[in-house]
Amino acid sequence: MSRGRGTVNKVILVGRLGADPQLKYTPSGRAFVNFSVATNQSWKDQDGNQQEKTEWHRVVAWSKLAEVVGEYLKKGSNVFIEGRLQTRSYDDANGVKRYITEIVANDLEMLGRKGEGADTGGAPDSEPPPPDEAAPPEGEDDLPF
Repeated sequence: MSRGRGTVNKVILVGRLGADPQLKYTPSGRAFVNFSVATNQSWKDQDGNQQEKTEWHRVVAWSKLAEVVGEYLKKGSNVFIEGRLQTRSYDDANGVKRYITEIVANDLEMLGRKGEGADTGGAPDSEPPPPDEAAPPEGEDDLPF
């Protein structure tokens, strides 16, 4: 993992996929997949009532790891993900600059009952992709990158 002096950028998630991942390829042929992962938090409020909050996380995987995700995971799959947080920008169809924060996965383990998951072996991508290979945001495939 790349580290700057005195800094760490590491994310660990355990959650469930919110939709089937859609494997895609950049113009140069590099595989990528965008998917969402839900994590839940529960607590009792001051009145003793059980409360729950779901947090949604955007995740992108590249190369071999993307191919594994695209082939083996589906909506509801329980996963353990390690990666790094990344914020990038793009101009939408109206020319407005938009920002996206996502987790770039570098290791993933499928969780669940026996036969439902296996370790992918990880496919580290310590360097960010070149700007022309940045993954388009979900639902915005008409972006020029």
